Amino acid sequence: MKNKFFLCLSAVPFFLPLSWRLLDQGLAQPLGLVSDGAIGLLFWVAFLPASGWMRAALVGIWTLFHLSSLELFVAMQRFPSREDVQYLFNPEFLKNATSGFDFLSPLKSGSLLIAALLCILLPVPRIAWRSLRYVVVLVPLTFATHWVLDREAADSSVAARYSALHWFVGDVVAEVLHPTSMALGESDLPEGLRQVDLGGSPLLSKGRAKNVLIVVLEGITGFYHPEIRRAMGIESDALAMDALAVNTESAMLIPDFVTHASQTIRGLYAILCGDFSKLSSKTPKAFELTSGLNRSASCLPAQMAENGWSTHYLQGAGLAFMGKDRVMPAIGFQEVHGSEWFSEADPYPFEWGVSDPAFFKGARRYIGDLRKRGDPWMLTLLTVGTHQPYADASEAVAARYPNRRDASVAMLDGALAGFLAGLADDGVLKDTLVLITCDESHGFPLADWISSWGTGILMVPEQHLLPRIKRGTYGLVDVSASILDYFGLPMPPAIVGRSFFRDYTGLREMVSYSGGKLRWHTSGNLRYECTKGSSRCRVGVASSLLGFPRTPLELEEQETAPLLFARAAVLDNRLIPKGSPQSMRFATGEIRRLPEKVVNEWSENIVGAQYLDFPERSKVHVSIRVKAVKAGDDGIQLKLNLREYEHLVTNIDYPSFPLLHAGDVTEIAFDFDNPRTRRAFSFHLFGEGANAIVQVEEFSVTVDRSDS
Repeated sequence: MKNKFFLCLSAVPFFLPLSWRLLDQGLAQPLGLVSDGAIGLLFWVAFLPASGWMRAALVGIWTLFHLSSLELFVAMQRFPSREDVQYLFNPEFLKNATSGFDFLSPLKSGSLLIAALLCILLPVPRIAWRSLRYVVVLVPLTFATHWVLDREAADSSVAARYSALHWFVGDVVAEVLHPTSMALGESDLPEGLRQVDLGGSPLLSKGRAKNVLIVVLEGITGFYHPEIRRAMGIESDALAMDALAVNTESAMLIPDFVTHASQTIRGLYAILCGDFSKLSSKTPKAFELTSGLNRSASCLPAQMAENGWSTHYLQGAGLAFMGKDRVMPAIGFQEVHGSEWFSEADPYPFEWGVSDPAFFKGARRYIGDLRKRGDPWMLTLLTVGTHQPYADASEAVAARYPNRRDASVAMLDGALAGFLAGLADDGVLKDTLVLITCDESHGFPLADWISSWGTGILMVPEQHLLPRIKRGTYGLVDVSASILDYFGLPMPPAIVGRSFFRDYTGLREMVSYSGGKLRWHTSGNLRYECTKGSSRCRVGVASSLLGFPRTPLELEEQETAPLLFARAAVLDNRLIPKGSPQSMRFATGEIRRLPEKVVNEWSENIVGAQYLDFPERSKVHVSIRVKAVKAGDDGIQLKLNLREYEHLVTNIDYPSFPLLHAGDVTEIAFDFDNPRTRRAFSFHLFGEGANAIVQVEEFSVTVDRSDS
């Protein structure tokens, strides 16, 4: 009897996700229940005949994955993808994301941890494979049932149809078995995706504003603005940013506003460079710009600087993560600052950086300093308080809201509203174009498409000439074209998009990749939603990529998915030089102080060459030159580690660094081939020495694709 009890108990962690879905949704998501059951049964069947250490490994993998995916889904309304694995091995990211163990779903996370621990520690009897033969047959039958039903399922979200692990494995398999094979070029793209569109009727003549302020809110979707929410046909009593609404009563609202991908660096690229961010999780285009390509000169900060504006970037987090210390200067920002700029005490300190109240207090002071100079300026602000795990909300604040995310959004609302009111008092709004937008959308359980819905709020001195609600579909890709259009500045041929300051009569092509779906809206009034590994998309008549379609999307008869993913690949690769090597520079003479002893190679990495992708049959050349500016008697010892998905790479030979003394310069160079595609490849350069300061004169990575 005891053995049977322990046997039943061992099944608990593997079927907890199914139980959660039943409690949350009842029988409303049958495909999701089948998926939960199939993947749970597979792991339980593998667990029962396994030895002790193998059992612990299986339970550990299951628990770690589901804890991570549960937190990610609650925070961002999406499941993890193959590329997200890299973050599980990034100590800085994990430390910040799990700050204080403030789980967004503490009951579910706690129950899974307890069940997993019991499963490992209790004496669960081993079951021979032959005794499980009937159950083993049931596993593939369950997955096959799900596959058949899913192909004909009505329109629904990925989360409603799959368990997180089932979807993750499917995403990996689809990438291997269904690579983009259709060869298309730029000319195969619809015109609206290839060039800027200024064919609309102007809403005003050349703008009167002197300055530009872009406020980028971490993860904030248009859902939070009550009037934008209603304009998109949503009636909900969920949390709204009412204080923001009060302080933007005269602004132009753009309800139908698209974010093109997930991840801050991608959103910033789309905003500041007038181009679609990658519609995949491959190397961000922003990193490709650090190669010194002429394309970076077309980015908005570079264009504004060329025409007489001083350009500034200020964010609440540190700059090193995702290489913004390299990207922002490369695209034309003359002054770039992160959390280190803020010197005043933060009332709500947390691991990611500066809380939103402290951030906007500092930002107002920064703008005050700019105004004293008297010259026109462009400033881009990026908040961090509403980044998962939303830890800037104190326990006292969080207790007043249903969850920690709502508490952080409410804190942002108050801080942003106070900031805007302060700008009005200071007279900033009289001569400044102010755009309030976001980098990405953290989604909302109400609808799957909200993961592609951004924020668009615009204020200019001649506000009375603009409509309250701007009709039509716009997105992050349109920001650069709109600001250049407002000031009557020339349009670089490399940028695309439409202008917020024009009325257009025709529909447009719009695209995004979020929540595991490629979403594509055509100028023919059709919305496609496609997933990797499927040749057919769901399609239906819809006025936009966003919003509730007139009728549910249905599985199409034609096979459009390969064409749309091939077009997305063209957009993804438009910065990569055709037929010539691509060179990325990650250093231009930065001065770095080294620790006396290296404690953590991730946090003490002195270059930002991380998470790069190298195609199959390509060749990589690496060149590094470092000067010892200052050194103690024992000198400076540098070291380079290569990592793929954060796993140490040991099969690539490269020279080591000699011991350096003050004034010494060392240079190493090496090549390596890529017989297979390498993903999430990182270079970790770090060093140690007493009173040690180095100058990184060169760190370049050149990718030759001539054979790929």
